Amino acid sequence: MSDFQKDNVALMCDIGELVGIFDFEQGFDSFLQRAVSMVAWHMRAAVCSLYLYKPATRELVLRANQGLNPQLIGTLRLKIGEGITGMALKEMRPICEARATDNPNFKYIPGSHEENFVSFLAVPIIRRMNPVGVIVVQDPQWNYFTPNDIQALQVIASQLAGVIENADLLSELRQKEQQDSPAPVFHGEQEFGPGTHCVRGVGASDVMGMGLSTRIGQYLTLDQEAATCPLDLTEDDFDRALLATERQLLDLQRRLEDKIHDAASMIFGAHVLMLKDEAFSGEIRNQIRGGKNPWTAIVEEVRRYSRLFAHSPNPALREKVLDVEDLGHRLLQNLSAQSMASTNPDYSGQIVIAEELLPSDILKISAEGAAGLILLGGGQHSHVAILAKAMQIPLVIATDRRLLSLPEKTPLLLDAKEGQIIVRPGPEAIQTMQNIIRSLADSLRLAELAQPETRTQDGAEVHLFANMNLVSELDVALRVHAQGIGLYRTEFPFIVRSSFPTEEEQFVVYSRVLERMQGAPVVFRTLDVGGDKVLSYFHAAPESNPFLGLRALRFSLKNPLIFKQQLRALLRAAHDYPQARIMFPMVASLDEFLEARALVEVCHRELQREGIPSRIPELGMMIELPSAVTMINELAAAADFLSIGSNDLIQYLLAVDRTNTRMAPWFAPHHPAVIRALHCIVKTARQHNKVISLCGTLGADPRLMPFLLGIGLRHFSLDPLEIPAVQRRIAQINAAQAEQQAQHMLTLGRIGDVADYLRQINPPD
Repeated sequence: MSDFQKDNVALMCDIGELVGIFDFEQGFDSFLQRAVSMVAWHMRAAVCSLYLYKPATRELVLRANQGLNPQLIGTLRLKIGEGITGMALKEMRPICEARATDNPNFKYIPGSHEENFVSFLAVPIIRRMNPVGVIVVQDPQWNYFTPNDIQALQVIASQLAGVIENADLLSELRQKEQQDSPAPVFHGEQEFGPGTHCVRGVGASDVMGMGLSTRIGQYLTLDQEAATCPLDLTEDDFDRALLATERQLLDLQRRLEDKIHDAASMIFGAHVLMLKDEAFSGEIRNQIRGGKNPWTAIVEEVRRYSRLFAHSPNPALREKVLDVEDLGHRLLQNLSAQSMASTNPDYSGQIVIAEELLPSDILKISAEGAAGLILLGGGQHSHVAILAKAMQIPLVIATDRRLLSLPEKTPLLLDAKEGQIIVRPGPEAIQTMQNIIRSLADSLRLAELAQPETRTQDGAEVHLFANMNLVSELDVALRVHAQGIGLYRTEFPFIVRSSFPTEEEQFVVYSRVLERMQGAPVVFRTLDVGGDKVLSYFHAAPESNPFLGLRALRFSLKNPLIFKQQLRALLRAAHDYPQARIMFPMVASLDEFLEARALVEVCHRELQREGIPSRIPELGMMIELPSAVTMINELAAAADFLSIGSNDLIQYLLAVDRTNTRMAPWFAPHHPAVIRALHCIVKTARQHNKVISLCGTLGADPRLMPFLLGIGLRHFSLDPLEIPAVQRRIAQINAAQAEQQAQHMLTLGRIGDVADYLRQINPPD
């Protein structure tokens, strides 16, 4: 079999084809059988087997097969680590053998009729870092499976994982279904009195908005829906609504891919899977055939699933309540043209108020030109906030429920940077907000005036890089002539999802970032979660002080399966892009860095054995802990490069919570301890000839820029929109003079003395 015949495996086995299998009504076992038949055909393999993991017995059970004895389906069981198949699940990695019998773990299954098959490839199926099963292909030809086949089967495994988990969870829920309970009803809230009111919340983006209020309700009230229900709707109308909803979901995903590729992957997966689940759509159809109006059937089934999900002990299922309600609204809107006209308003110029929002809501609201968002309650704040920021939508998260009772078209001002909402603003407040909005627009225009190079007054070259969270922010970085990405926060594609991204999904995101940067350096910081960055789908033990708990590199080292998937994706992306670098966050000791580096080497060897192209790029670390400052000599010797995380470094050096506004007077970047620590780090890095950069808000502080340049810093990583202003400030500074000023500052022992000196050497505001 030539490689050419298998070149398009990944393309042929896309998610659309796999999900399309749900059109068959024979049930889950039929789906699995169709899946193995399809994989065998696409890969031109003689055998394809699918094993599912049973946690209760810690066994793999053969559930579907093409090419072996069909009588083994349901009866063949393997322990974890038993045979090549069991070992693939135990080690959570693909195992590919040119000749299966050469592997010491090979186990012959009597009666399987596999004696004629030589080549063997097993790929674990993993969901949320939990074992789901193993998919295996075999062929009589020696050394038949290529690295491309391994990658293709990994993609297929990642798509199957969601379908299998969804089927298992729904099966579990149906066994525990409870009596119907009434749907939640909105009872109203107290109202604001007349006049202007100021409401404090939490700002979730850096933009401003002004407009008229409108409210999105998330409640399915049967009486309200039935009141607008045409009497002549039929099963054919429901089928048309089903098809229209599927098309809308696919279109939404495509549109979101264009805006935020790293967050879009599988963001509507729960909707599509539910839509294709015959137990959901089939039950609605059965109710219609039994005489119910399609509206009534949809609402009752949506309520039933919402109740099941809400009462589930499984956190992953509880998060699906909003998914099924969103799906119900879409079906109802598509069922009636009249409904769509009344429930799909134009949000242009309006501030949308909601108790909870889905990613699809954010995209729709953005596309329709909403002036801003106010969000109350719900469990998706972090997801929605990141999406809103990436799409430049003003968002404030508030707790004052009187906002829900505002009359339609109440004038509002939204300061999403400060977390402030002004209800019925006066002329003065409106004028102030208009001035701020104009000023921000001017800042964006000025940003485009940034120069490709940055130099001090006396010609010293300085390199300005951009910080970024999502691929959508690359455009701004390129517009302001950032010389690269000094910090790509890889945790944000994790945060905006409802499950861990697979190795393949991460590989696509990292490759896209590198491709877009066209040869400029890109520093990928490995997963930095914990503290205020929480993964809703990863339920760790509660911590009394999460900021000093299992976070950043500690989290990754404690969860090697998660860490290895990310490292493998990064090493694969680095193969074709020599400018890629990897940086570990919150390194507290040399031991931690060496352990992380060793795991990188393990991943590289695994990829080499699997025949997958990869490369170990430069490995660096963030210096943001007092222990790292003390150990800087050893750390600088071990790392390829260093980056100072100034925000956390100041916080931990001074024991001041930077998010606590009451502690603001004590958060002093010019504290003698801080500036001496910075000098020590930079001096030691330069002694070891290592590139040292500074990342954080300190790099955008114009008062401290002379000191930073004076101690020898020449690399800064900043918010992209800060680059033009920082560039202009650097051009005003004489580097030689700044060095003398920095040396004097290091002799000062009081915070007040440092502040006074900074006022002397900086021009007045």
